[in-house]
Amino acid sequence: MAAYLQWRRFVFFDKELVKEPQGSDGAAPGAAPASGPAASKFLCLPPGITVCDSGRGSLVFGDMEGQIWFLSRSLQLTGFQAYKLRVTHLYQLKQHNILASVGEDEEGINPLVKIWNLEKRDGGNPLCTRIFPAIPGTEPTVVSCLTVHENLNFMAIGFTDGSVTLNKGDITRDRHSKTQILHKGNYPVTGLAFRQAGKTTHLFVVTTENVQSYIVSGKDYPRVELDTHGCGLRCSALSDPSQDLQFIVAGDECVYLYQPDERGPCFAFEGHKLIAHWFRGYLVIVSRDRKVSPKSEFTSRDSQSSDKQILNVYDLCNKFIAYSAVFEDVVDVLAEWGSLYVLTRDGRVHALQEKDTQTKLEMLFKKNLFEMAINLAKSQHLDSDGLAQIFMQYGDHLYSKGNHDGAVQQYIRTIGKLEPSYVIRKFLDAQRIHNLTAYLQTLHRQSLANADHTTLLLNCYTKLKDSSKLEEFIKTKSESEVHFDVETAIKVLRQAGYYSHALYLAENHAHHEWYLKIQLEDIKNYQEALQYIGKLPFEQAESNMKRYGKILMHHIPEQTTQLLKGLCTDYRPSLEGRGDKEAPGCRANSEEFIPIFANNPRELKAFLEHMSEVQPDSPQGIYDTLLELRLQNWAHEKDPQVKEKLHAEAISLLKSGRFCNVFDKALVLCQMHDFQDGVLYLYEQGKLFQQIMHYHMQHEQYRQVIAVCERHGEQEPSLWEQALSYFARKEEDCKEYMAAVLKHIENKNLMPPLLVVQTLAHNSTATLSVIRDYLVQKLQKQSQQIAQDELRVRRYREETTRIRQEIQELKASPKIFQKTKCSICNSALELPSVHFLCGHSFHQHCFESYSESDADCPTCLPENRKVMDMIRAQEQKRDLHDQFQHQLKCSNDSFSVIADYFGRGVFNKLTLLTDPPTARLTAGLEAGLQRDLLMHSRRGT
Repeated sequence: MAAYLQWRRFVFFDKELVKEPQGSDGAAPGAAPASGPAASKFLCLPPGITVCDSGRGSLVFGDMEGQIWFLSRSLQLTGFQAYKLRVTHLYQLKQHNILASVGEDEEGINPLVKIWNLEKRDGGNPLCTRIFPAIPGTEPTVVSCLTVHENLNFMAIGFTDGSVTLNKGDITRDRHSKTQILHKGNYPVTGLAFRQAGKTTHLFVVTTENVQSYIVSGKDYPRVELDTHGCGLRCSALSDPSQDLQFIVAGDECVYLYQPDERGPCFAFEGHKLIAHWFRGYLVIVSRDRKVSPKSEFTSRDSQSSDKQILNVYDLCNKFIAYSAVFEDVVDVLAEWGSLYVLTRDGRVHALQEKDTQTKLEMLFKKNLFEMAINLAKSQHLDSDGLAQIFMQYGDHLYSKGNHDGAVQQYIRTIGKLEPSYVIRKFLDAQRIHNLTAYLQTLHRQSLANADHTTLLLNCYTKLKDSSKLEEFIKTKSESEVHFDVETAIKVLRQAGYYSHALYLAENHAHHEWYLKIQLEDIKNYQEALQYIGKLPFEQAESNMKRYGKILMHHIPEQTTQLLKGLCTDYRPSLEGRGDKEAPGCRANSEEFIPIFANNPRELKAFLEHMSEVQPDSPQGIYDTLLELRLQNWAHEKDPQVKEKLHAEAISLLKSGRFCNVFDKALVLCQMHDFQDGVLYLYEQGKLFQQIMHYHMQHEQYRQVIAVCERHGEQEPSLWEQALSYFARKEEDCKEYMAAVLKHIENKNLMPPLLVVQTLAHNSTATLSVIRDYLVQKLQKQSQQIAQDELRVRRYREETTRIRQEIQELKASPKIFQKTKCSICNSALELPSVHFLCGHSFHQHCFESYSESDADCPTCLPENRKVMDMIRAQEQKRDLHDQFQHQLKCSNDSFSVIADYFGRGVFNKLTLLTDPPTARLTAGLEAGLQRDLLMHSRRGT
């Protein structure tokens, strides 16, 4: 039971008398004439008003003369004669323009019910669609109350004898309506009300002694007795949905609320209840209190009267009195046009206009009643922005009073509307850190925190050393439950030294870089960091190994090398119990990880050899680095056996065929480390035979010089000439080698004898015996060649003489053709036949078949064509020579003419050495080689 005396009183309504509209004569029909100048200003209703109701934009009144009056919003009063005697009850439907009335047309107890359709007219008056007697039986009784369901299918009438009739069906028509007695009792019925809940319709019935409910939408009309307390006439009402459509019964001691099947809460409102009415969430009660008078601000100045009627407007949800005032002899209270209207017996109408929500809130703020303001705002359905403003003012009030715990709770309710910095600045003091923590926690739970808020909250946790709260904050179950910026949280925890918490966040939210930074830079747990990288997806594992590989290689080289081997061959994340082992793995570019091994040559060698064996198509940089590493090891090794093994490994790598496209790089590496066998091998692979020759010459390896000439002399004959020049300059005895060279020069006819003699003349140890055999054989060959040439000259002369004689004979003597056979088919000649001066004869059909032209003999044509080609070639060469001589004589710059012919390739191509002799040759050897090259070039030209 609510304590009525504890409820605060407010003035949330403005009271004023309703005034006459302008232009009115100031008196209602049948009203007494106004007296005094001020009397005409206020609206005065007709006398004798007995019953009132409202709805559909009008206030409806019934009087003792049988008239029904309508007061519109413009305060125009109209009426019509509804009954001959009096009107006792009215019910205006809210959703239909239908009015139900009870009155009397004749003396005696014979009440009539009339249904009026206010939208239709009959002779200027509303159309009466139905009239029927209200008495349920044969015994006369007086109607005490009336109610109609908004669906027009139910109408209930209560009587003073305790009976209730129910009209079921269309109440506007006799044909479709059925009347029956629903309830009989011993106590007068004082109130009725229909309640609709889904498809179920309940009827509340209240008498002076009890409260009951019926289900009238079904059969048998089951009845539930709710209470043994009743109320007087007009002291019951039905609330709106804000109070769950409860039936209100205002007794003298308490006000009770009822559901269809049980009694609800009750409120102890003192005073003898006269009227109960429900208005927009308020319970309006008019009561008579003989004990005390209201406060002076709510009372009239007439202190002589002790019987006052007090009108109280109760807010049952928020438990305060919204308005209280004293009235003289209240007839009824009506609600229409958003206001309350109080009718008094003197015909005046008092309007109670509710103040707007903002005004009411300001009144509460002035009294620091913020909790009540909040409840009021919620009941008035104030928007979230308005509520946030109230919460902020409430929080400011509590903060100013020193109630910081209460203030922060109010500020928490402003989250999402109020700028967080406004609250944070208030609680930055170290003594208020727990309040700030509570606010920031809620801010994060609502996912409205930014990175700065996260930083501040975590700093609060660390300052408070509240590890349990910190763990609760960061250890969320899923990503969707994270209400903060994870990266910011990791930074703050790392800075504060909470490494385990930072690692937890980094690992669970896949911030791999932060996890590795903490493990490697703060905790120095290199083994754990390496294992973590091995669990990452390929792309992330690759990028993190490039970033942290050097640190890991420095501290745990073997394990790091193993991971790199897997990463560059067939990488699969090492997830326990997960992953598809049959799925194809990924592999990184192994060449990109070579810099990681900068200070770990042993691990680098193992990595490179593993890649070359497991993955033969590794990048070229792998083989280049492996070659350089093997050459370095070979160059610095002191043990002969190990050095020999390293030598074999380097040669094997060179012979693997991986350096065809990077020949120069491999050659430079071998030269840098003075790996001569590798240099010679690469020279041979690159067909740099003269460089091979120079190498052996520099090292005075005579047999190797001869061997090089024998192996590659066919491809580059000039090697023999260079060998001869080399041996010719040697002062020591090289007769054996010179003899071998001369023999090959003689066989291949590589040099003129005179040039051979001139070349050997530079050697002081070379005697005539060295070249005697060579010269003798050469002279013999030349003598034989001279004899052959002389014999050929005699033959050519004889042939020329013979041909000239034949030509002369052909010119001077007739030619007799004595051939009897065809020169083509060797058959006997038959006419027609073809004869040539050369002596060949042919059948005409054979000649036409085999000849290429009519003027040439088919038998002599091949030989004649060779001769003509030779003559034509000689003529072309003669023309080229003549042209060259002519340009040389006429040009002012003879050198440019010669250079032009050289550029067009007319002369033989020079043979040049691309690799000049190294510094280890003596000055005389260099000069001799240059002379030999020049002589060779002249001979070729």
